[in-house]
Amino acid sequence: MLSNRTAWILFCLLAAVFGLCLIWPVVRVVSGGFYVDGRFTAEYLLGVFRNPIYAEGLFNSLRIAVGSTLLATALALPLAWLAHTYTFPGQRLFTALLLVPMVLPPFVGAIGLTQMLGPYGALNALLGCGPVDWFGQSRYLGVVLLQALAFYPIIYLNVAAALANIDPALDEAAQNLGAAGWTRFRRITLPLVMPGLFAGCTLVFIASFTELGTPLIMNYSRCAAVQVYDELKEISASPFPYALVTVVLCASVALYSLSRLLFGGRAHAMQAKATTPHTPKPVRRLKAILVVLPFVAVTALALIPHAGVILTSFTVPGAWYRTVLPSAFTTANYAEALGHDMTLNAIRNSLLFSSLAVFFNLILGIASAWIVVRSRIRVRGLIDALAMVPLAVPGLVMAFGFIAVSSSLASAPALKAWPALAALLDVRDNPALFLVIAYAVRRLPYMVRAAVAGLQQTSVALEEAAANLGAPPLVTLRRVTLPLIMANLIAGTLLAFAFSMLEVSDSLMLAQKMAYYPITKTIFELFQLVGIGRYLAAALGVWAMLFLTVTLAGSSLLLGKKLGALFRA
Repeated sequence: MLSNRTAWILFCLLAAVFGLCLIWPVVRVVSGGFYVDGRFTAEYLLGVFRNPIYAEGLFNSLRIAVGSTLLATALALPLAWLAHTYTFPGQRLFTALLLVPMVLPPFVGAIGLTQMLGPYGALNALLGCGPVDWFGQSRYLGVVLLQALAFYPIIYLNVAAALANIDPALDEAAQNLGAAGWTRFRRITLPLVMPGLFAGCTLVFIASFTELGTPLIMNYSRCAAVQVYDELKEISASPFPYALVTVVLCASVALYSLSRLLFGGRAHAMQAKATTPHTPKPVRRLKAILVVLPFVAVTALALIPHAGVILTSFTVPGAWYRTVLPSAFTTANYAEALGHDMTLNAIRNSLLFSSLAVFFNLILGIASAWIVVRSRIRVRGLIDALAMVPLAVPGLVMAFGFIAVSSSLASAPALKAWPALAALLDVRDNPALFLVIAYAVRRLPYMVRAAVAGLQQTSVALEEAAANLGAPPLVTLRRVTLPLIMANLIAGTLLAFAFSMLEVSDSLMLAQKMAYYPITKTIFELFQLVGIGRYLAAALGVWAMLFLTVTLAGSSLLLGKKLGALFRA
């Protein structure tokens, strides 16, 4: 156990870091919308709702979030129930394939989906019909489909965990009383898994509500995320961008807080560990086929964007037009993408920014977990709560907050005597510092949850024995604790590094100079190029897909079934 003195020192240091890197940007956003010329006013906040363009953007973002969450739930909930209730041939393979969407950022998948389902895409060629736009004129359906296919694994993991904790005796008692299968699901199973379901839906709703990359690629500009992106140039001239981001922040935090209030307190009571192990029913022949079909259908649907990206990356520019498959293939897109002026520099930038972010993540994650699990101070829960705040505060809001902080720091009179420091703190001139901080803050929950899980599974008696032999806390940490939780730390590091490499909102908003573009910003910029742009972007997208696949596979080997805990609220 940590001594109170050491715990309080760590607590104060972590509180200061969280205050600077997490609370300050959020406060800067909120104050920018409410405090104008030194006085408090709600005029601009109300003006967001009075402005028909902003109001429409917020309404469209709400529509996207609701549609994506409902569709993701419709995909994930039945599959989680089937995987929990039955055993069938190939079950491990099919349940693993359900997580495939996690290896492709949704905005990259938009490249493939537009090629497959666009007016002159593969589906129309297969059906032999004219240029039908399956996404509709507004592209709303395309954005919803992409985001639902990308985020449904989050709901699946939450529901699967909740189902595993249900005591099967409850279902058996209801069955003995004559309750049919649908009645038992509606009256017993669904209420018991509601905390996990609502937690997963909350994360999907927030992610869909604030997703920036997918609407940009799909050219769906009348939504709040894209409007915030377009308003960056007005960040110093008008309070309206601050007010718009404040509304987005309040909506996200309110929903997350509501989920914790409704289900957080009673989740443990409703999801207590089963007193008897659940035994799935084995199915064979026709019944097995009927059980497997939903897995096949969802997997096939989820793989459409991936297939589109891979095929596009191997297509000769212009050779996939009104045909089911490309008429000519080439590997030149990969060579040209890697040889492009922006690409190699972007890979170096992403490697550097992500490595530094993970380094800070390790320090903050271990320190936070040590206080949460190994200390007795009463406020230790505050550190755990602060570490989880990035789940409720969207990356879009954090990125805007860092830009606002940079704007106020760069213009501070005290920094005029320090031009080098002023340049480092000006995101328009050099976004490297803020990109590293943004990546670290956004992925901190993964590292904290991984470290907390490792410490909870490690007996404190070993650390106490080292302390009794005279080992200082740092020696105990280095020689005893870290080796015992190394697998968890490696898994958290891999996930934090991979998702930092492919972070979208922070990269698109903070990287405003080509010299500092990370990979995701480069993919977006390449996609804008006329002619070969989408093919080069697809080639980089395939690289990103392979990178995430290897990372998730390695993390899964290290954590096994506990991998899902890193993606649960």
